[in-house]
Amino acid sequence: MDILKLLKPNRICIVGASEKVGFGGDTCRNVMHYMQPDRYFFVNPKYPSVFGVKCYPSMSDVPQAFDLAVICTPMGTVEDLLREAHKCGAGAAIVYASGYKETGTADGIAAQNSLKALCEELGMALLGPNCAGYVNYIDMVYPFAFIAEERDRRGSVGFVSQSGQLCLSMMENPASTFSYSISVGNCAVTSVEDFVDFLVDDEDTRVLAIYLEGLSEPQRFVNALRRAAQQKKPVVILKAGRSEKGSRVAASHTGSLAGSDSAYDALFEKFGVIRVNDLEELIYTAEAFATLKKLPESSGVASMNLSGGETGICADVGSLCGISFPDFEAETVEALRKILPFYAHPANPLDMTATLSYDIEGFASALRIVMQDPNVSLISIGYTLLENITDPAIHYMAKAIEIVSAEENSVPMLMLPFAGNTRNSEYLELLRKCGVPVLPPPLYGFRIIQHICKFAEFDISKVDTSSAIPTRSRRAERIALSEHEGKLLFASRGIRVPEEEIALSCDHAVEIAKRIGFPVVLKIMSPQIQHKTEVKGVELNLRDETAVRLAYDRIMQNVNKLRPDAYIEGILVQRMAPIGTEVIVGINNDPQLGPCVLVGMGGVFVEVFRDVQIRLAPVSETEALDMLSQLKADKLLAGYRGYPPCDREALAKLIVAVSEIAVEYKDSLVELDINPVFVYEKGVCAVDALIVFDECPQTDRGLVT
Repeated sequence: MDILKLLKPNRICIVGASEKVGFGGDTCRNVMHYMQPDRYFFVNPKYPSVFGVKCYPSMSDVPQAFDLAVICTPMGTVEDLLREAHKCGAGAAIVYASGYKETGTADGIAAQNSLKALCEELGMALLGPNCAGYVNYIDMVYPFAFIAEERDRRGSVGFVSQSGQLCLSMMENPASTFSYSISVGNCAVTSVEDFVDFLVDDEDTRVLAIYLEGLSEPQRFVNALRRAAQQKKPVVILKAGRSEKGSRVAASHTGSLAGSDSAYDALFEKFGVIRVNDLEELIYTAEAFATLKKLPESSGVASMNLSGGETGICADVGSLCGISFPDFEAETVEALRKILPFYAHPANPLDMTATLSYDIEGFASALRIVMQDPNVSLISIGYTLLENITDPAIHYMAKAIEIVSAEENSVPMLMLPFAGNTRNSEYLELLRKCGVPVLPPPLYGFRIIQHICKFAEFDISKVDTSSAIPTRSRRAERIALSEHEGKLLFASRGIRVPEEEIALSCDHAVEIAKRIGFPVVLKIMSPQIQHKTEVKGVELNLRDETAVRLAYDRIMQNVNKLRPDAYIEGILVQRMAPIGTEVIVGINNDPQLGPCVLVGMGGVFVEVFRDVQIRLAPVSETEALDMLSQLKADKLLAGYRGYPPCDREALAKLIVAVSEIAVEYKDSLVELDINPVFVYEKGVCAVDALIVFDECPQTDRGLVT
């Protein structure tokens, strides 16, 4: 299968050409309007011509070779036409027809499987079925089934979409430009991963934009994201499925917090992918990256505006979006005072007043002064560019921007409007040529600035880029290790756990407690009881023999009353670890993307506050430390109001060790919880363990099963 025959064909043949409104007729309109006449042919036995262009009775009658057959006919005709196209030398096809797997019926699924098998037999690259085609704006190949307003859309954003309508919506936005716009349809033969693979390595594509519903080949997708990150090529994804109706019941806290959508977040975070929330954000984020000639060197943003109201909006909304507005250095403030009106106050965000906007050299000087501040790496220029120019300020501002943007030491600039009006196309193009994107209003605009700054700071060299995609499907069986077995596994990987033994009687429990030392904890041990506190199966801080005997009896009575069906393996007698800061570390193994590592504040707080960070396993120590730094509760780890600081490095090492366990058991591990991990000023201790597999794990490293 040669994807270049599909995306970069020498000639194309439209089968089912007509003048009717619809996929066949609209594809003909598009290719006639945008493509050279010698690069396309029309085929339909019903018509001698379509729109004045000669129409051939069959593909076999077409006088020249073609690479791509665009089949605009009903589902029942498709396979015979594919065979004919193959005989004519075509190596690729587009199928618009519906009625395949998207119907969810047995017949539709069977038809798609048959279509796939035929293309594999013929060695043909097929786009679809149930798609809208694509546009290659670099070579002006236009087998696309929707009509959009005519304008020059050529650019450097490669768009891959699992929705044809969203391709059209992107094209209809005046801000959008493309290298390719591809509607993938059902992905019977070629997949999202094929097109992402192509665009990551395509020299004409500077930015990838993707509307994603799901993956068929997650390992290829991960590999493509890794290559994009290594090339520092931005990938912007609108991923459907944030809300999960009827999410599965998980045994662990981690399982309930780290569902499949969180796994995508973890994947995107690992490889520096920008995730957006809607089409507007996708369009403008991708276009901003494509327009900028270089990325900022840090996250320091300066906001330069023409009024106090606009400056206040920028300060507030920028703060909501996590933008860093560093204070100007004293030299910057002094230099600005010399050129600003006496009533202006030099600060960041900056109200320059409108005076300088009518002075090319004055505005350029203000830009240069702010750019020279060592804390500033990106400038947001607040100005609402209108379609109909009445105020001449933009003439002077644009000229100043053009001059400064061409200077060697200039930093990236963006223009931020304050309302969603139409934009003047002449100045949009002038600013684009200067490398200055015009953003949407502040709520979107500052989110996009945040995306740019975060991507600029992303360093793939600090990430463990290996992956742990499962190699088999998840089984329905669930096998939970006992807490004691789980701790044996942790201890074998260098994770500190408390000294403990299983007691088979009350006297045995007392004997163990005396041997390991008071105070101790007693915990019920049963494969049917995963959350021990729910059956009152835990007793803490037992300081003598009498306390142990009473606690043992209470636990047995509670469990016999609340879970009479449970098989009791014994009572775990554990040396009570000194109280530390409680943290949860866990694994949720996503069936497609593999194990995800979770860390957050532990104990009851994990589900109350849901303050967690999740990354795809394995993680490096740098990634683990970054996860901790992004927790809202990070101040507690650093030591807060008399609380001692926590050993973050030891906790990071534990996170790495847990991620390595997850990678080792990627095909059988379902989920894992250590809740809590006690973190001390020096060291950590895993005081609980819940590990669930879907088969008995096999290991040569001494895991008890």
